[in-house]
Amino acid sequence: MGVFLQQLANALCVGSLYALLAIGYTMVYGVLRLINFAHGEIFMMAMYIVFYGIGLFLLPWYISFTLTILITALLGVISERLAYRPLRDAPRISVLISAIGVSYFLQNLATVVFGGRPLTFPEVPLFTDVISLGGVKMQRLGILVPAITAVLLLALMYLIKRTKTGLAMRAVAKNYDAARLMGIDLNRTIATTFFIGSALAGVGALMWGLKYPQISPTVGSMPGIKCFIAAVLGGIGNTAGAVLGGLMLGFVEIMLVAVFPALSGYRDAFAFVLLIFVLLVKPTGLMGEKTTEKV
Repeated sequence: MGVFLQQLANALCVGSLYALLAIGYTMVYGVLRLINFAHGEIFMMAMYIVFYGIGLFLLPWYISFTLTILITALLGVISERLAYRPLRDAPRISVLISAIGVSYFLQNLATVVFGGRPLTFPEVPLFTDVISLGGVKMQRLGILVPAITAVLLLALMYLIKRTKTGLAMRAVAKNYDAARLMGIDLNRTIATTFFIGSALAGVGALMWGLKYPQISPTVGSMPGIKCFIAAVLGGIGNTAGAVLGGLMLGFVEIMLVAVFPALSGYRDAFAFVLLIFVLLVKPTGLMGEKTTEKV
């Protein structure tokens, strides 16, 4: 029983990390119908910003973390302004190719600026100290990550459902032209979406770095793909579905490896198998709704 609870705690932590990034994916898709493949690279840049903020500029961790989230959010807005906005009326495939281009550009920029040698994410004892709860040993991070995810999800749901900004986002997601006719500032609404989604990627990067402390220019690739899978599993475009998909993915990964240790090398493959299965059974995802897109 103790082993099961230990693995369950690990699954909850990993699933919550996936959920944080998946929310950013699903927000951008929900408004723009754009799969932002540069999301994982925004995540990667956040880890480097923290490393140099603490290691080079000797900033306290809480100041470095705050600045990282802000800079990461602004980086998302800049990428939208330069790479996506000029293609807003172009075919969807053009915007998708642009997103892939931004992803590779940021990877190569990080390699040139920061180098390809792996670095170690700064340790913050407040998060990484090991605690024991009912015989289950975990880092304090294992409690904080699910709590942070829950708080951010509730705040985001309130923003979307109860504020004028959220109303504008929902209107833009429904119909660009109608939103323009209703006087909604399209550019500001989309920039706000990227700001929030990239800020969530920054938060996810901080938590990920504390749990998996290796940094490299490609560190965001696999987490980015897995969080996209999590968003699709839950129903891409649905915020609560992204969280559900992240938790589900984390649970399946950890539990399968715990039950079948010999298959631990295939852990990443489980995510793709799960994606294929869900798409075969329910193509719109667990909480997604069937929509008809214009072509």
